[in-house]
Amino acid sequence: MSAKSVAALRRWGKELLCKAEVENAVAECDWLLCHALGCTTTEMLLMETAASDSNARFTELINRRAAGEPVQYLLGKWDFYGLTFDVGEGVLIPRPETELLAQRAVEIASEIPTPVIVDLCAGTGCIGLTIARQVPQSQVWLVEKSSEAFAYLQQNAARFAATNTTLLQGDILTHDFCGIPPCDIICANPPYIPASKLLTLQREVRCEPAMALNGGADGLDFYRAIAASWTGGQRLRADTQRNRTPIKPGSTILLELGDGQYEAVAHMFKEKGFEVSAISDNAGHLRVLEARKKENT
Repeated sequence: MSAKSVAALRRWGKELLCKAEVENAVAECDWLLCHALGCTTTEMLLMETAASDSNARFTELINRRAAGEPVQYLLGKWDFYGLTFDVGEGVLIPRPETELLAQRAVEIASEIPTPVIVDLCAGTGCIGLTIARQVPQSQVWLVEKSSEAFAYLQQNAARFAATNTTLLQGDILTHDFCGIPPCDIICANPPYIPASKLLTLQREVRCEPAMALNGGADGLDFYRAIAASWTGGQRLRADTQRNRTPIKPGSTILLELGDGQYEAVAHMFKEKGFEVSAISDNAGHLRVLEARKKENT
């Protein structure tokens, strides 16, 4: 493939993405072109021609994006809370609404001298690593089951030199995490899409791992598990009487929610003696549940 003008590549890429009904076609075309050229937006705008290898790379990226592959996977990175995380096939893409949870966790942790925080279903580590970076006196434990996602978690922890973190691979539904000390904050963005709705999701979301999306028949399986086994109660498995990691009195659980799930999840934690409130996102949805363990429980 021969060299081609950058202006022509931009026109072609934008037209193809628009035909494919990519919502943010203009911006995504430029992101992918810069990625293929290995330059900034300013540098790209000053270029006249793209070398043949860059031309071929851009063509491949645009065709994959037009076919529905998420732009985040194609770029191999995505920003969250002012940090850039490695992402790719096999891990959930960080989303702006999850920043609400991270922000609240940072606020709470900043008021505690040496907080212990557990990030369940950690994925890229966008929540736990953000807290670790923003609250350097914290000790953050990040738990992830998927081998593919855990590899990205390790990459991102290394990227940020997160020495105040411990990474654990395991299933929060069945594994015993007794090595985690009594904690001040438990946070999670668990799978919460009802299984019957997975095939109705937009094509880009369907490219993300089902393990990170599927919350069971009603989308609430992981909330039930966290309420049952991460609030100081017994493990789900019947073959042991040991408790999970204890949560201190006065501690907080922060959970991202799907639309319309607040009341059901709030009830689970109220039954465990927690005081419950919600944080709304920009669309007015109750996006984050905040459950505080009463001091005398």
